[in-house]
Amino acid sequence: MRRIAVTGASGLIGSALVRSLTADGHEVVRLVRRTPRAADEVRWDPEGGEVDTAGLAGCHAVVNLAGAGVGNRRWTEAYKQRIRASRVQGTAALARAVASLDEKDRPRVLVNGSAIGYYGETGDRAVDESAPAGRGFLPELCVEWEGAASPAQGAGVRTVFTRTGLVVSRKGGAWGRLFPLFQAGLGGRMGDGRQFWSFVALHDEVAAIRHLIDTDGLSGPFNLTAPNPLTNREITAVMGRVLHRPTLFAVPAPVLRTVLGEMAGDVLGSARVLPTRLLESGFRFAFPEIEGAIRAAL
Repeated sequence: MRRIAVTGASGLIGSALVRSLTADGHEVVRLVRRTPRAADEVRWDPEGGEVDTAGLAGCHAVVNLAGAGVGNRRWTEAYKQRIRASRVQGTAALARAVASLDEKDRPRVLVNGSAIGYYGETGDRAVDESAPAGRGFLPELCVEWEGAASPAQGAGVRTVFTRTGLVVSRKGGAWGRLFPLFQAGLGGRMGDGRQFWSFVALHDEVAAIRHLIDTDGLSGPFNLTAPNPLTNREITAVMGRVLHRPTLFAVPAPVLRTVLGEMAGDVLGSARVLPTRLLESGFRFAFPEIEGAIRAAL
């Protein structure tokens, strides 16, 4: 039984991870921005750079999943700054706090969130963890985000970056918005539908994070995406078949750009990302195909 600290514990991935850990008897410490109200909560201020290090002492692992939602609202310059600050400054504060602890009290591993946005637009070209960063807001953000963990790495803490794809879940994220549309018979492809979407079932996302915590020797970036990415057109067809709904509607690219602004590039962009290092480490996906991931979410 281990003690594991989690930021972003109320989010889609964080809450599922906490449920999984506690179900197996592990002690979870939740880092919260407000005044702690329970014995398992620890105060931190990610933007202000403050962390109650006493709450981290003795933890086997720290999992950092905190950050303002990328898809929550239109990307104004102010909101882009909030997205960056919540991730980069929060990660830097946490990494410094981990590094400041005495070696005997220091966590053995830091699992730090990241995203496949690191690679930017890849078109039909498949990429894995060996590919360089792309260009644009999301790739630049991911580079800064991962780089902010350097104090922990410098202190000898095994540091892992989880470059997560589109999480298939009814409870949140992009798919949390797609399911109601498709169930109402209003689902359809976005743009020309040829862009690749690299997805991962929520179950596999949590299992992969736990695998990375538990497997000594694993460090650096890992793509948390199913091994069989598909185009938006292909995924749309599977959604319609599983939900027994028509998929006649299509949202033209110009409409998406008008409604979503700069964020439309993330919806219309193609990211064909493969989990090479995760598979090589011995991890096996429960839902490697999109149909299984959708049915699991339902």
